[in-house]
Amino acid sequence: MTITTAPTASSTATARAVLDAAFPTGLGAFVSGRIVPGGGETITLTAAATGEAFASYADPGAEGADALLQSATAGAAAWGRLNGFERAAILRNVSRAVEQHTEELAILESATTGKPIRDARAEAAKVAEMFGYYSGWADKLTGQTIPVPGNWHTYTERVPWGVVVAITPWNAPLFTAGWNSAAPLAAGNAVIIKPSEFTPASSVRLAQIAYEAGLPAGVFNVAAGLGQTVGAALTTDPRVGKVSFIGSVPTGRRVAVAAAQAGIPALLELGGKSANIVFADADLDRAADGAISAIFSGAGQSCVAGSRLLVQRSVHAEFVEMVAAKAALLRVGDPLDTETEVGPIITARQFATVTGLIDAGLDDGGRRLTGADLPEALRGSALRGGHWVMPTLLDGVTAENRLETTEVFGPVVGADAFDTEAEAVARANNTSFGLAGAVWTSDVSRAHHVAREVKAGTFWINAYKTIHVAVPFGGFGDSGHGRSSGPGVLDEYTQAKAVWVPTRAADSPFPSLSY
Repeated sequence: MTITTAPTASSTATARAVLDAAFPTGLGAFVSGRIVPGGGETITLTAAATGEAFASYADPGAEGADALLQSATAGAAAWGRLNGFERAAILRNVSRAVEQHTEELAILESATTGKPIRDARAEAAKVAEMFGYYSGWADKLTGQTIPVPGNWHTYTERVPWGVVVAITPWNAPLFTAGWNSAAPLAAGNAVIIKPSEFTPASSVRLAQIAYEAGLPAGVFNVAAGLGQTVGAALTTDPRVGKVSFIGSVPTGRRVAVAAAQAGIPALLELGGKSANIVFADADLDRAADGAISAIFSGAGQSCVAGSRLLVQRSVHAEFVEMVAAKAALLRVGDPLDTETEVGPIITARQFATVTGLIDAGLDDGGRRLTGADLPEALRGSALRGGHWVMPTLLDGVTAENRLETTEVFGPVVGADAFDTEAEAVARANNTSFGLAGAVWTSDVSRAHHVAREVKAGTFWINAYKTIHVAVPFGGFGDSGHGRSSGPGVLDEYTQAKAVWVPTRAADSPFPSLSY
């Protein structure tokens, strides 16, 4: 199918047209290679750029969850009967198919979520890369031969969990659907993606494309629906081998506890409150560009956003003015306009959260250095009713300010000054999160020392926000546990199985040491 569009005064109509083109019979869950309409509560989709409803679909409910699990269980059995070389060939086909549909997926993502089209195009291309990368690992899952006392040949092999349920967030539905499906599929599992009920379309289309590229029916399903119904059913059912979750700390904890009570392990990628540390000896212009990208790309709706800007006191005033000036030049507008750099907040609920936290930051002593008024192009168009928050820099956000430790998940950065390296590290670690961070300095020794001392799963030196599927990603503390990428994630999606073989027939068939 072909989806094309262009910026329009009616983003609501554009979103509706794009969704209709992608799903002529309507949106629903993707089960065993076909769209299945739900029979439960009606879910309304809203265009972030206008605040207007553009589509609706029905929750699949408990009955739909059972159908998804029946399909995935059969799919896992069929997928498991293939060897690694056969799975690798199919995943390579999926990668090529996603690459061929990059523009379609990007337009669908942008129109239905409000993500700027240029960002959506980059993320769609990354999804193709994810399947390509893990296709190369599907035929390389090896075990070990382990020497033991006695006449035994003992070895291990990696065995898939069977069915993996991945709960993904609304801020990057396409990207996280790829991130949380390519690796478990390469490891031999069937996958059910449970996207946010607000942004399911691109995940459903991705699964369709994978099925059309040769992935067997039931191997990649999508549960478009509510968390409290289909999501809760999927994460506590004994047919599920493992759960992965990306989202907020409170929800992640509830999911992990519920899954654990059902005996299901969980991989958690949660929030962050990442510090971006700038020393006086840094290239300040480059660091300012990095600070802009760290917090304002994706309208700050990113778990690794550099939402705390710590600047050495001798250059603090100069640097925050540089960042404020650069922020004022960012183009805020229609997500489908290729010139747009910052789009709207995706959900109305999150919009209210972000604006409320800006007010809290000001009440606690922060000083706003950036403008709050929307551009005339927005105020004078159909976009005026959207979930718009202008790029916001608050200076003087001290350790006592609520913005010091509260994740905003919007285009809001709090800045403050520090004097010494030890103070900067202490401030960076003044949070229960431990997902990401960065340091900007020309001192090589300092750069590596700070990188070692800051508690974060990912840390950049003189850079920010670059990730790749080949590199481990995850956090410490409230940012979750486990790693969701890199070669090591294949261990997350398999279990070690030990096999004992006696090498002399006269020997006892039992090990000399028993448990």
